[in-house]
Amino acid sequence: MNIQEALKKTKKQLHESGFKLTPQREVTLLVLLENEKDHLSAEEIYFFVKQKNADIGLATVYRTLEILTDIKIVDKISFDDGVARYDLRKEGATHFHHHLLCLDCGCIEEIEEDLLGEVEGLLNRSTIFW
Repeated sequence: MNIQEALKKTKKQLHESGFKLTPQREVTLLVLLENEKDHLSAEEIYFFVKQKNADIGLATVYRTLEILTDIKIVDKISFDDGVARYDLRKEGATHFHHHLLCLDCGCIEEIEEDLLGEVEGLLNRSTIFW
C-alpha cells in the first residue's frame, strides 16, 4: 500500500473513532509511514515532524501518538532500554507482532510470523478453565 492509500485508510479509521485527520496528525503519520522500519521514539518522530512543519510542538506529537495507539493504528513498544517506540500496525494483523532487540548495537528486527496463533491453539487444547 502506498503512502496516499495508507493516509486515506487512516483518515477513515480516525473518522470512525471520532477524530479528524488534522494537518498535525497527517505530518506525524507521514513520518511514521516514511520511517516504517525504524521503530522511532516520540522524540525521533518529533525531530522529523519539525523538519516538515516547524510549528508543530512535541506535546502535539505525543497526543497524536496516544490517539493513534488508542485506536490501534500504531503499537507502542517498550524495550529494556526504557524508550517507548512506535510501530505502525500491519494491515490485517490480528496480533501484536514481536521484535528482537540486539543488546550490543540496539538494532531491532521484526518477527513477521504469527506465532501467537499456534500458542493460543495449544493453550485452548491443553487448558481447563474453571
